[in-house]
Amino acid sequence: MFKILADASADQTSAQMMAMFGAMMGTFLIVGLAFTVLTVWLFWRIFAKAGFNGAMGLLCLIPSIGFLICIVILAFSAWPSESGAAPTGSMPMTT
Repeated sequence: MFKILADASADQTSAQMMAMFGAMMGTFLIVGLAFTVLTVWLFWRIFAKAGFNGAMGLLCLIPSIGFLICIVILAFSAWPSESGAAPTGSMPMTT
């Protein structure tokens, strides 16, 4: 009888551990997705203000090196907005 109770207790503990693990993984997934969306949006805005195509912010989605690629492009390339040229995708101003 004690063995049956011990087995039931072990099964219950195992089920609780799996439920806790699932909840943690769901939380990590949601937080990770929110961080990824925020990072892409921020780089999209930075690239657009620098005069590049804003879609270059999607480079952040490349695993493990995308963030570094974005930083290197912004750090070492000439920004079209500083050269006086119209930003990519904008209409020329008429006066």
